[in-house]
Amino acid sequence: MAKKHYISNSGESVRMFKNNFLNSLTKVHYAVPLVFWIPVILYFLWRAYAQGGIGAGSTALYFAYGLAFWTLAEYVLHRWVFHYEPPGKLGKRLHFIFHGVHHDYPRDRMRLVMPLSASIPMAAVIYLLFSLFFSTFYLAGFFAGFLFGYLIYDECHYAIHHANFKSGFLKKIKDHHMLHHYSDPDKGFGVSSYFWDRIFGTMIPKKDKASSPVTKQNEG
Repeated sequence: MAKKHYISNSGESVRMFKNNFLNSLTKVHYAVPLVFWIPVILYFLWRAYAQGGIGAGSTALYFAYGLAFWTLAEYVLHRWVFHYEPPGKLGKRLHFIFHGVHHDYPRDRMRLVMPLSASIPMAAVIYLLFSLFFSTFYLAGFFAGFLFGYLIYDECHYAIHHANFKSGFLKKIKDHHMLHHYSDPDKGFGVSSYFWDRIFGTMIPKKDKASSPVTKQNEG
């Protein structure tokens, strides 16, 4: 991804398609994922524990496995999928639709969590892939944890861009993500944590942190 920073810090939502219906599919209020995915998570937990009868301990264990696996998936998707820019004009357009718009307009309130038009198909494909490795009811527990991790990521991403944290872990991950936007978009891919950035060597160096314009996020 080219090292460009941002076009606007406005909180307004920019138009991506001339067609009103297509454009509406790219925008979503931050509460929508909570309303939709929490019942889905509860359903998979019920499916594992009550319908599958695998027990509370196994359900909790596979939920934890799924949650932990999400942290790696978050890093992989952000680094190698969202930041992949295919060649040609069409490739640049696709990249802009999927992630480039967020870097150009990082405070667009309606494009900080994933719209259901993208998250539902993606979740369906990932579920099918997981089904190759897990039996039905253990998969239910694992997938519930995976979805819960995704939900934390989505809501954390919105908060990072629109809440002012004074201290603690949330302040650290906000600073980490702001450096990704305003200092070096080729590093700092973790959003809800920076664990995998440490593992893969993509932490932004401390010397960059000292001079990085992190406070730009609060402009506009």
